Amino acid sequence: MNRVSRVSILERNTAETRINLTLTLDGEGKTSIQSGIGLLNHLLTHVAFWGGMDLELSCKGDLEVDGHHSAEDVGLAFGRAFSDALGDKKGIARVGNARVPMDEALADVTVDISGRPWLEWRGDDILPPVIAGEEKDLWREFFKSFVATARINLHISFLYGKNGHHLLESAAKGLGLALKDAVRLQGTTIRSTKGGLD
Repeated sequence: MNRVSRVSILERNTAETRINLTLTLDGEGKTSIQSGIGLLNHLLTHVAFWGGMDLELSCKGDLEVDGHHSAEDVGLAFGRAFSDALGDKKGIARVGNARVPMDEALADVTVDISGRPWLEWRGDDILPPVIAGEEKDLWREFFKSFVATARINLHISFLYGKNGHHLLESAAKGLGLALKDAVRLQGTTIRSTKGGLD
């Protein structure tokens, strides 16, 4: 089945961040990510690798304040690029789910490319208060921002674990696998009984 390449090239500039991003949905998991936040680079690398996407991203942000603006804006840019690369969404499977263990940690991730943004973020009481030098809520803000512009339902449940890095990595790998499942092509119809995804 011949399809137009599902690629998005995006630039996002504000007073707080400058972001350049290229996303190829049907890639090989190749990445070049420089967000300015080491753990965010790591998590995005896992999302892309396990999702079979190619992702190039650079962000110059006001890290002298903290990581909030960079994480939030990277999430917004990544979500926008994801939505743009999907195009009209004809033929996509739409939903996906994955659980990936990371040592003692396990997270469950489910996505629905519904056109309606919603983040359900459960079990974060087991996350340490500070992860990689940032408050744990930074990571919810990243996923919330991604959901807002990707226009998807995303449910992340941290089931158990002790190490914050392991818990977030489990969620990132799960997100990649769930997105890979949801964007796979199965014909040409819009997978909705109402005829549209919004």
